[in-house]
Amino acid sequence: MEEYIQVFTTTESKVDAEIIAKDLVMMRLAGCVQIIGPIVSTFWWEGNVEKTEEWICFIKSKKELYDELETAIKRLHPYKTPEIIAIPIVAGNQEYLKWLRTELKTNEE
Repeated sequence: MEEYIQVFTTTESKVDAEIIAKDLVMMRLAGCVQIIGPIVSTFWWEGNVEKTEEWICFIKSKKELYDELETAIKRLHPYKTPEIIAIPIVAGNQEYLKWLRTELKTNEE
């Protein structure tokens, strides 16, 4: 089961999130990207506490695609240091995971 991952990234606008989502799905690095927002993020940045509205992308993929996925997000992302965090999917609806497998590229592609 741990071949599947969910990757999170946040953006400053819904438009940026939608661009990232569409490109990742088109490249078959993600089977699905859900966008939620706005959310409020509070964080340290360059010595200051910042607070901003952001949009979060929940990206469904496979562990073997992570490096390529991270590279693509960095290329598409407007942030200098984007949040890109992956967590393993340890359990899930088998029919959904089967669908996800068919929508993602393979190492041979």
